[in-house]
Amino acid sequence: MRFPERLQELRKKRGMSQESLAQELGVSRQAVSKWESGQSVPETEKLIALGDFFEVSLDDLVRGDESRRSGQTAEGRNERYACRHYEYRSERELLGIPLVHVNLGRGKIYRAKGIVAVGNVAVGLVSVGGVAAGLISLGGVALGLLAFAGFSVGLLLAVGGIAAGAVAVGGLAAGILSIGGLAVGKYAVGGCAVASDIAVGGYAKGRVAVGNMAEGARTVILRQAGRGGFRSPEAVKLIREEYPRLWGPLLRLFTALLG
Repeated sequence: MRFPERLQELRKKRGMSQESLAQELGVSRQAVSKWESGQSVPETEKLIALGDFFEVSLDDLVRGDESRRSGQTAEGRNERYACRHYEYRSERELLGIPLVHVNLGRGKIYRAKGIVAVGNVAVGLVSVGGVAAGLISLGGVALGLLAFAGFSVGLLLAVGGIAAGAVAVGGLAAGILSIGGLAVGKYAVGGCAVASDIAVGGYAKGRVAVGNMAEGARTVILRQAGRGGFRSPEAVKLIREEYPRLWGPLLRLFTALLG
């Protein structure tokens, strides 16, 4: 197999466009196009860079004979390489940013940046990855307006094992309104709830504290109702008295929990 065909084969198995390969090598798309059409040959430095990028020897890259010496086909071996790393970048762009960029692999950190981004590290309006940042983010660690992750920080909403945000929901939650096993915030609901204003939980501590155990300026001790629920009209009345201007959705939340 000649070098132009071999280069084209390796590129396509990675799911890459000529433009994305050119960006990896620091050359123009036209240069890659000429290499694949046989109009020109890369400099030695670029051949080495190509071999390193595709994880093949120079012999295999130029002559395609390494697989025959090892008793394997080039196609079979490069399928393994494709499993190690996959990248897709949409040709359509918005303000110079691809609409979709997927860049995943093992052995190194692959970064994706797009309107929709999926990668080991992803940045986009919608981002999914081990580490994700964007308007809507999902991943192991996520930062965004809406964040969903093992560890999440959301400007508006955060959901995760550990969550911090304006509204935080998680095993450990911290926010203006926090809901979780351990909840800390201005308003807190959880197994252990600590709040500056209203706390509701198994253990509650706040200015108004409602719980099986409660500490605060005004407290209500809950008594368990049927089917594991809690009902305390007294607590709802107390919240209305102490916070007559409480935001409607919050008041409805506490009323639903306790009313």
